[in-house]
Amino acid sequence: MTEQKATNITWHQSSLNKPDREKLLNQKGVVIWFTGLPSSGKSTLAHAVEEELYKRGHLSYVLDGDNVRHGLNKNLGFSPEDREENIRRIGEVAKLFAHSGAITMTAFISPYRKDRDKARELLEDREFIEVFVKVSLEEAEQRDPKGLYKKARAGEIKEFTGISAPYEEPMNPELVIDTNELDVDKSKDVVIRYLEEKKIINA
Repeated sequence: MTEQKATNITWHQSSLNKPDREKLLNQKGVVIWFTGLPSSGKSTLAHAVEEELYKRGHLSYVLDGDNVRHGLNKNLGFSPEDREENIRRIGEVAKLFAHSGAITMTAFISPYRKDRDKARELLEDREFIEVFVKVSLEEAEQRDPKGLYKKARAGEIKEFTGISAPYEEPMNPELVIDTNELDVDKSKDVVIRYLEEKKIINA
């Protein structure tokens, strides 16, 4: 449990609620949580889904792991404790976005199940959609667009997920997308179809 340090604070309830905002946007506010090894395709897939939703007239936003670490989480490293705090903060931010009615996507490695479970617990039933972007370690290393696996193998990067730090696969994700088998377009279609089936967007 994160310590509450601020005192004399009060939660201010808006006169507008989540259903009001959803009605305006003609969609359901949810969090789509993409998780997977580095270079699995999380960010690429999230942005492809964002572009498709935009074409269909839907409001969405991608909270990308690297981007968030440039600002909100710039004071965090990659120790287990900092990874936990990284995901705690982004879970809270994603919750606020979802309550605004936005389809909110997070593209974080988020290697620990307990941290992803805590993010899920912040939201109501069916508001949290965990998407395991599955890839073999061999394929991820072969892609390695940033050269990070190579540096990790050389000992230049410590606490690197998949090499010197663990990745815990989801036990019961809403979706599993194997990017060894599916390209970006087909992967995107799987996510969009799920959103249609669950009535988050109209078919």
